[in-house]
This record gives sequence, C-alpha cells and structure tokens, in this order.
Amino acid sequence: MKPVLELLKKRDSSLFHIAPDVMVFDGLKLLAQYGVGAVVVLDQGKLVGVFSERDYTRKVALQGKNSREIPISEIMTRNVITVPSTARTKECMTLMSQHKIRHLPVMDGAKVLALLSIRDIMDDIIADHEQTISHLQTYISG
Repeated sequence: MKPVLELLKKRDSSLFHIAPDVMVFDGLKLLAQYGVGAVVVLDQGKLVGVFSERDYTRKVALQGKNSREIPISEIMTRNVITVPSTARTKECMTLMSQHKIRHLPVMDGAKVLALLSIRDIMDDIIADHEQTISHLQTYISG
C-alpha cells in the first residue's frame, strides 16, 4: 500500500474547513454545498476538531436541539486522530476501523493537508487489488 501523500496527489487539493464559532446549521449547509460528510474545524489555522454529519445526528437531531442556536464547537469531535502524510493507506484503514471513524486528517507537522475519507481509502485498496490481479493475469498468461 502506498503512502497517503501519493493518494493526495490524485485528488482535488481543496481542504474544506470551518471555524468553531459557526452555527451547526451553517455547517450543515457547507457539507451539502461541497457534497462531503465532514470538514476540519480550524481556529486561526490550528486543527481543533472535525465536524461531521454523524456529530449532527447524534448530538443535535437526536437530542432535539436547534442547529441554528448551537456553535460547531459544542458538538464537534475534539480528540481528533490524525496521520502524517507518510502514513500508508493500510495504517489509515486500521486506525479508522479501530476507532470507528470515517474521516482522518492528514498532517504535515501542525498543518492540515487533507481530510481523508473511508471512501478514499477503499478506492485506493480496490485500485491496488485490481493492479495485483492484472499483474498476476499477465504473469500466468506468459
């Protein structure tokens, strides 16, 4: 499996982020606008959390709270598990599975480079397996 940095070269370099004082409703509009399930929460450029659809459903909708009155800082995931850009995709998959998370910030020191999703990892694993199958078929057929 390849390093995450290789994975990042193949995708859009946009890093969707939001400030912790933004209301949850506006955060949901941002998720919908960009078609993503999560964004990193940055405070003056520093990673302070991740805001996801899961945070909203469990900490607002199911508790009957008003998303227009609650800042993201109250419901975001604070103890964020991150990986360096040198981490391999298999390591990322293991972390996601162990911690039951779907998004993983990729860091270069204190700077957030990207937010990987479980889909990014699965796409890479599938491509890797397809390449292995192709090589084996070529080897077998001579």
